[in-house]
Amino acid sequence: MQISTRELKTIQTSTQLTFSDTLGSWKARWGINRMNFKVEPGLYSVGNPGNSSHVLVTANYKMSFDSLRKELNGLDVWILVLDTKGINVWCAAGKGTFGTRELLNRIAIVQLEKVVSHKTLILPQLGAPGISAHEVSKFSGFKVIYGPVKAKDVKAFINSGMKATAEMRRVKDSAYDRLVLTPVELVGTFKLSLMIFGILFLLNLLGIGPFGFVDFYAYMGAVLVGCVLTPVLLPWIPGRAFAWKGWLVGFTWAVLVNVLNGWTAVPQYSVLRALGYLLILPSVSAFFAMNFTGSSTFTSFSGVLKEMKIAVPALSISIFLGIILILINSFI
Repeated sequence: MQISTRELKTIQTSTQLTFSDTLGSWKARWGINRMNFKVEPGLYSVGNPGNSSHVLVTANYKMSFDSLRKELNGLDVWILVLDTKGINVWCAAGKGTFGTRELLNRIAIVQLEKVVSHKTLILPQLGAPGISAHEVSKFSGFKVIYGPVKAKDVKAFINSGMKATAEMRRVKDSAYDRLVLTPVELVGTFKLSLMIFGILFLLNLLGIGPFGFVDFYAYMGAVLVGCVLTPVLLPWIPGRAFAWKGWLVGFTWAVLVNVLNGWTAVPQYSVLRALGYLLILPSVSAFFAMNFTGSSTFTSFSGVLKEMKIAVPALSISIFLGIILILINSFI
């Protein structure tokens, strides 16, 4: 492997987060300037570290960096930040940017062997899939030790002689953990939703309708079901595939929409319209539920590809047929 070098440079950082840091994290949660929410890769110092101080490794996604440094109060340590293109440790490990080559390259760039006298690196456990520990040792001489899953346990891990408890190794995915990831999923639907509403508006202008308030809240409800409700209820919804889970909850929503609007009790709300909702709304929820696969521990990359290969065509056909039924109903 070719290793590049440059002039030694370290950056001092604090364990105290500012209002700007907190605001930036909130904005990133909502997808605002998300891809630019990152720090410069390199070697950072916390406190007053020396040549025997521990070296922690993380990604240059600022939320990952901030989550780590705020837990290091009272410690004198180094933080080696890899260039993961602004992606968090877990996802970057899967994509290869939190990987062996980048780690070796960053060690050489900051000339880490001149900064510390030991040969030990503490990496986040969730970064393990992207790192080949024996290659790191072979090409740099540094030994890789995997720390705890959560940054809040790093101090206890270090103070215990770098021994992790079973609890530190456990990957938790609580309802709250999933809920805090949903805002960015909602924001991601914004452009698509505007396009859909624009098309419905044009159809109304052309007299192919009517599409009104019922259609609006039915669609928005399906979006919320797929982007929020399904991720929060994920472990308790029957089935394995995300699309199937989203479809089940979306079908319940479609039935509720039909019941709330009288089903076939009024002429303008016919059987065709009701069937159209039963085909469209669960499929919309299922599609958006699939987007959450990259934010969960419930599936693998190969599982995602297999699911999408089956689900995307099926959902597209279902939505198409539902639209046809509703359009036919508008002409009757």
